[in-house]
Amino acid sequence: MATTHQNGHAAAGENGNGAGGHGHEAAAPRWQFARADQGALAAAGDKMSIRAVRYKISASVDERGPRPVLPLAHGDPSVFPAYRTAAEAEDAVAAALRSGQFNCYPGGVGLPAARRAVAEHLSHDLPYKLSTDDIFLAAGGTQAIEVVITVLAQPGTNILLPKPGYPNYEARAAFNNLEVRHFDLIPERGWEIDVDSLESIADKNTTAIVIINPNNPCGSVYTYEHLAKVAEVARKLGILVIADEVYGNLVFGSSPFIPMGVFGHIAPVLTIGSLSKTWIVPGWRLGWVAVCDPNKILQQTKIITSMTNFLNVSTDPATFIQGALPHILENTKEEFFKRIINLLAETSEICYREIKDIKFITCPHKPEGSMFVMVKLNLHLLEGIHDDIEFCCKLAKEESVILCPGSVLGMENWVRITFAIDPSSLLDGLERIKSFCQRHKKKNLLNGF
Repeated sequence: MATTHQNGHAAAGENGNGAGGHGHEAAAPRWQFARADQGALAAAGDKMSIRAVRYKISASVDERGPRPVLPLAHGDPSVFPAYRTAAEAEDAVAAALRSGQFNCYPGGVGLPAARRAVAEHLSHDLPYKLSTDDIFLAAGGTQAIEVVITVLAQPGTNILLPKPGYPNYEARAAFNNLEVRHFDLIPERGWEIDVDSLESIADKNTTAIVIINPNNPCGSVYTYEHLAKVAEVARKLGILVIADEVYGNLVFGSSPFIPMGVFGHIAPVLTIGSLSKTWIVPGWRLGWVAVCDPNKILQQTKIITSMTNFLNVSTDPATFIQGALPHILENTKEEFFKRIINLLAETSEICYREIKDIKFITCPHKPEGSMFVMVKLNLHLLEGIHDDIEFCCKLAKEESVILCPGSVLGMENWVRITFAIDPSSLLDGLERIKSFCQRHKKKNLLNGF
């Protein structure tokens, strides 16, 4: 006898028609979300993320190995005591927390005092003054990229990205169905932009060009003259410039850092910046988009309105970090920045010198900024290693050294090495790379290798 519920109906499964009865089993439903496997996240998301590739390579590490794992794949030296952030920054965050004034929701585009502080900070290096309204705070540089790319991704449009480059731009473009067109960075010319090619790859649907300076992943720093050429081409094409300057002022070569906003009167510029790299606090997740557009073109074309609307329905940087921001920007002593830059200058010199002594890899240009250098693998000299992913996985397994394969950055059979690590660990890591290459060299090579 079927069990009767309070509504008088017999329980399914006991009346011969349910899943447990003797009738025909119901056909499996046709799930409407099954097509998600055709989307950008499923199809290529793991190939456009440094984090995903790094996890894959780290899985190759022998956890029983006797030596520590050396992270030479990503720009986060915060775990090393020598790179600890400024005391003034830590004190500002602690004071903001203890004040009890920053436990609330912030405004969608950021606290006014924090935005004003960023505007004043950036204006020091520009020929005009930014206002509070020119600054949009974001949860790190990653969300700043998301804001800009999402706003620009209209049907049928395309964007110009550097190769090699930072893969978050390509990933975010893919998720928003924004076509990507690549321009080359030329290693023989210090990773300069191939400016002459820009007009040939752009068309009437091109909306923007991304410039990363100081450059990740190449370690180059662009001159005033080179950036001016880019601005003139952008003006001719009628596109805006997205200037990724999260490594701004982390320079130690012959070229000073020139903000792209200097050329905002030629073509409108959206500058992406953050605390993450300059203050060595990537976990604090505080970034910004600065509108460097004295001619107000982005206001007239509703780009500013679109960014505001996006941030009003998006997440925010932690309110207490925003509350601390004015004090961080104003009170951090110059000695902190000098210490970090001197340390990066030292480790970049070590990296370049030691790489030259490893005949199986080639570095075409000495790094002058950021935390990275791009290195070409001479795979024809190595036995049983066919590409950069295989090189990195085997290196991780045998030597417990993690590198970033160039294929995720747009350059197959290259690797990116970070020198933002303490000098002794860097020397150890490069020596392990050398030992690995020697062990895998082709047997018919001369002893000089």
